[in-house]
Amino acid sequence: MNVGKGSVSGLIERHGLWTEDQSRAAQDVAARIDADGIEAVRLSFADQHGLLRGKTVMPGEVPSVFANGCSMTTTLLLKDTSHRTVYPVWQTGGGIGMDEFTGAGDFFMVPDPATYRELPWVPGTAWMLCDIYFADGTPVPFSTRRILQDSLATLETEGYHFRAGVELEFHVFDLVDPKLAPAQAGQPGDPPDVSLLAHGFQYLTEQRMDELEPVMEILRSNLTALGLPLRSMEVEFGPSQFEITFDAETGAASADTVVLVRSAVKQVCRRNGLHATFMCRPGLDNIFSSGWHLHQSLVDRQTGANAFVSDDPQHLLSPLARHYVGGILNHARASSVFTTPTINGYKRYQPHTLAPDRVVWGRDNRGAMIRAVGTPGDPATRVENRAGEPAANPYLYMASQILSGLDGLHSRADPGAASDEPYSADAERLPASLMEAVGHLRQSDFYRSQISDLFVDYLVTIKEAEIARFLSSVTDWEHREYFEMF
Repeated sequence: MNVGKGSVSGLIERHGLWTEDQSRAAQDVAARIDADGIEAVRLSFADQHGLLRGKTVMPGEVPSVFANGCSMTTTLLLKDTSHRTVYPVWQTGGGIGMDEFTGAGDFFMVPDPATYRELPWVPGTAWMLCDIYFADGTPVPFSTRRILQDSLATLETEGYHFRAGVELEFHVFDLVDPKLAPAQAGQPGDPPDVSLLAHGFQYLTEQRMDELEPVMEILRSNLTALGLPLRSMEVEFGPSQFEITFDAETGAASADTVVLVRSAVKQVCRRNGLHATFMCRPGLDNIFSSGWHLHQSLVDRQTGANAFVSDDPQHLLSPLARHYVGGILNHARASSVFTTPTINGYKRYQPHTLAPDRVVWGRDNRGAMIRAVGTPGDPATRVENRAGEPAANPYLYMASQILSGLDGLHSRADPGAASDEPYSADAERLPASLMEAVGHLRQSDFYRSQISDLFVDYLVTIKEAEIARFLSSVTDWEHREYFEMF
């Protein structure tokens, strides 16, 4: 396969969209496609919700994609979680004030060849994650992967790399009825009927783990075949609830891992008659909330040392780490739209449930929003943000940590004393709803300055559309509360 064919005036070369390493990787990918007999290549980008969208091309089209990218419709960037287009795209500027969005025009996915993988559950199919650009080579300002990359670049100018380890909780059910009748195909469609794989509450028991082992084996074999840094698979507290953890990775790698893992788990489960969901709190009897715990630290670029390690036996965290935590706490409420972007996710913030309800940190305390892990001098010292839900866009979640942490370094923010009783601490409460969280983000001069007014207003508009649909729907609670009494 000739990658260079037609690439002299191509979008990627003309605007320098690949690094030298990516150009070399593209040559290697082309050779692998030929050698391995690949029949189809999926190209995907992570949208505003962290969902993968894209197209499938045949091998003969790859040289063209490696020259000019792959066109996509700009309306994909303007949708809420029901996949409804929020902005009036038929107006000049697409309702967002940018000519590129007028009339549902195109943008372009540019593959990152370093992300190339063959999908073990789809023989003969390969996959690449893409970045997104307009036709003039300008990065799309709503690319959440780009926002994380920009945050990482800023961090590196300060002399640090970002290290992150991921713990994701989710549910897997037997799929009883996928609800595929035409009348059930709304926007969104009716949720499927499911049944449990096992009872819950036997937290981490070997008996329950063995019961779920057939499903674990399916997931384990596919995730490891993808080359992902799978660390552990565990039985969580609730019925049909799982947790998977991954080794710490540097830079954007952990975020890339999360978007691929969530998509892979859902695809593999569906092909095996199962339904996997990363929804925080499914509306089913006896089902427990799921969280996403994000472990993070900074690495000194010159020495390679963990900058969070304390050399003071009286303090678990270094002064730099304390300032970093202080910054995260200072911006926690505005960051909530990034850590917990769904209406459902806020139903997890309950006292005495291993989920936080207020803005505090603690030493190895799983009730605190920020849990400091390690001991003085321990090279694995890190902090864990326990506020996130598993449906969060990983690029925005991690970018919010980096940006607010950096602000803490600059302002020498003091996180205060560690809390031993986080559910009774005298501290700000985390937002009780997505509505409240969106209000904090809308008013955040910090995120407007660190990302942009354009992006904050864009995301707020999309989340407000989601909220408006929720508020206009009649719920089971309302029907029970009022239908008979009034």
